Amino acid sequence: MAYRIYVAMALTLALAGMADSVYLAVSHYRVHVDIGYRSFCAITKSINCDTVSQSPYAVFLGLPVAVWGVFGYMLIVALMTISTFAQGPHKRMWPSIFFVSLAYSLFSVILAAISTFLVKSYCLMCILTYALNLFLLYLAWLIHKRFGSDCLVAGLGNDLHLIARNKAKAAVILLPFFSVWILVWGVFPNYWTFKPDTTSQKLASGITSGGDPWIGATEPVLTVIEYSDYRCFQCRKMHFFLRDLISRNPESIRLVHRHFPMDKKFNPLVKKQVHAGSGRMALLALYAATQGRFWQMNDLLFSLREEHKQINMKELSKKSGLETKDLARMVGHPLLLQKLQRDIQDALSLGIEGTPAFVIDGNVYTAQIAPEILKPYLE
Repeated sequence: MAYRIYVAMALTLALAGMADSVYLAVSHYRVHVDIGYRSFCAITKSINCDTVSQSPYAVFLGLPVAVWGVFGYMLIVALMTISTFAQGPHKRMWPSIFFVSLAYSLFSVILAAISTFLVKSYCLMCILTYALNLFLLYLAWLIHKRFGSDCLVAGLGNDLHLIARNKAKAAVILLPFFSVWILVWGVFPNYWTFKPDTTSQKLASGITSGGDPWIGATEPVLTVIEYSDYRCFQCRKMHFFLRDLISRNPESIRLVHRHFPMDKKFNPLVKKQVHAGSGRMALLALYAATQGRFWQMNDLLFSLREEHKQINMKELSKKSGLETKDLARMVGHPLLLQKLQRDIQDALSLGIEGTPAFVIDGNVYTAQIAPEILKPYLE
């Protein structure tokens, strides 16, 4: 085929990869900030783009992996543009494109392994980028083999010489790219880190007559009872959303927290382990409630990323203001276990089978609360 056809194929792959990465970047953002969002490829437990986006491995060096993908494909398009500066029969910049594609292909292999062995879920749109990276790698090698005159390593040196001979033109293409990349890397918001509004720490709080911690309005117009699991991503997302909502409506809304850990060790509903350790985390929160520090401990536990399989008692003690030895000693106290079992049994009696779940005026809402339910109570 003619050289221009190969170039058109490579450009098409790069633009397709860029579009896919932009979609994944937007999806990653919406998964973390939009309470009602669900991507079209959230199909099953094992084929679920949202599960992959929720994992800590979806962020690399302070940027979502999808954003790194966007910049990678942009760099390939920039290098293809510089290739037009070459004169003569031998085409340049394809060794550079090959090595960029090789780096992204190797990264794709690593991400695929993480999805398989750690996240245990696959993202269809991510798999598409893996395929595009491999096709670009092959195509860059093929173009250089057919239209180049040297080995790949020597060709890389010749590519640099081409850029040096055309500094002004190359600068027009590369300087804006690297400037935007550095700027985005420096100012990109870490929206995937959930933190309660600092004003929410000053809200009224207490314990209900049934022994459940509450925060918000002392005389509420609306009471939301949440049943949560500390290792559940959606629970963490919804909890901090509700905390922010209460901070803006402190006189009308109250949040009551109850526990429903999807931990086989504590929850009879769970036949296959889902969130190991979440029952123990609930017991830590219950002990903190007896010491008047429930909401501090609650925020700490929700802030722990899912990869933290082991709970660092010393760190929790330091940040919550509770003694380490008391946390370790009281976590298995019979009264705390009894309270946890009461929460679980009450949830089961309401027909709750997963988290998060919310009870408002006797009605149960799973995963999220429809905006029209909350709207009448918002200032």
